Amino acid sequence: MSLKSGFRKFLGIKTEEELKRPKTAKEKTKEFFEQLLFAAIAAFLIITFIIQNTRIPTGSMEGTILVGDFVLVNKFIYGSSSPKYIPFTEVEIPYFRLPALREPKRGDIVVFEYPGDRDQLQASPLGINYVKRCIGLPGDTIMIVDKVVFVNYKQFPIPPFIKYLSPYPKPKGMIEERIFPKGMPWNEDNYGPLVIPYEGYTIPITLDNIDGWRTIIDREYGRRAVSIRGNQVTIDGKPVTSYTFQKDYFFMMGDNRDDSMDSRYWGLVARDMIVGEAFITLFSWDRDIPFSDFFRLIASIRPDRILKLLN
Repeated sequence: MSLKSGFRKFLGIKTEEELKRPKTAKEKTKEFFEQLLFAAIAAFLIITFIIQNTRIPTGSMEGTILVGDFVLVNKFIYGSSSPKYIPFTEVEIPYFRLPALREPKRGDIVVFEYPGDRDQLQASPLGINYVKRCIGLPGDTIMIVDKVVFVNYKQFPIPPFIKYLSPYPKPKGMIEERIFPKGMPWNEDNYGPLVIPYEGYTIPITLDNIDGWRTIIDREYGRRAVSIRGNQVTIDGKPVTSYTFQKDYFFMMGDNRDDSMDSRYWGLVARDMIVGEAFITLFSWDRDIPFSDFFRLIASIRPDRILKLLN
C-alpha cells in the first residue's frame, strides 16, 4: 500500500471505484453503525459543551418561564464543563472547564446545579439543575425592602414578567426561620444587607455568626470541617477568628417572588456550579397531562411560547 492510499484510508476517503462498487450487506451494516456512533458522539459533545434542553418542573420563574416549558441552555457562554459524575450515578469524577466567553451578569436567567438545602453539605441526588435569575454578583450587597430588591443600594431592574402572589410584604422584624444565612433576623420580603462572598474575601468568624457560614465553608472543604470546641470555632481542627473564601458566589432569585425557593432560603451558588444561560423556549405544553392522553397533550401546546426568547 502506498503512503497516499494509506492516508486516504485513514481519513475514510473512498476512491471513485470504491464508491461505484455495490456494497455488501455486511458493509452496509458496518456503515450504519459507524454513522450511528458518530451521531451519538456528536450529540454527546453538543449536549455536554454547547447547548442542551431542560424542562421546567416548577413555577418559581413564572411568568417569565412557565411550568412545562422546554428551554434551551447556552452552556458555552459561561465555560462548559465536562461531566462531573459517571452517567446515571452519583460517583464524582475529575472534570475540566472550558474558558468562558463572559461571566454571568445581573439579570441573566441562569441554569445551575442546586447546591443543596441551607444546612446540607450537598444536594441529594446530585446534579439537579435549577433555573433562576442572577441578582447578585461576587462582592455585591443584596438588600430587599418591602419586596423591592436593591443591589449595591440601587433598585434592581424589575423583570418584565415579575409575579407576586401577595401585595403585602412581611414586615421587617418578622423572622423567617428558614432564611439564609441561618440565624439572621430577616424574612423573604425584608432581607439583608448581605455581602456576596468572592474569592479572597475575608469575614470575621465568631460563635454568633458561624452557623450562618458553616455550610458554605464545609462545601469549600468538601466535608464537614467546621466545629466548635468549647468557646472556640475551629476549621479543619485549627482555631480560627476569620475565614477567607476560596470561590466566587452568586445570589439567585425566581421571578415568581412569593413562590420561589432561592438564595434567600438555601444560600449562594458557587461559580463552578453554574451550567449556562437559559435563552429561548423551544416549545411548551401542559406537563400534567399524561402521555397516554396523547391528543389532549398535543392540544395543550402553547403556540405563543414556541421559539420565544427569554429576558
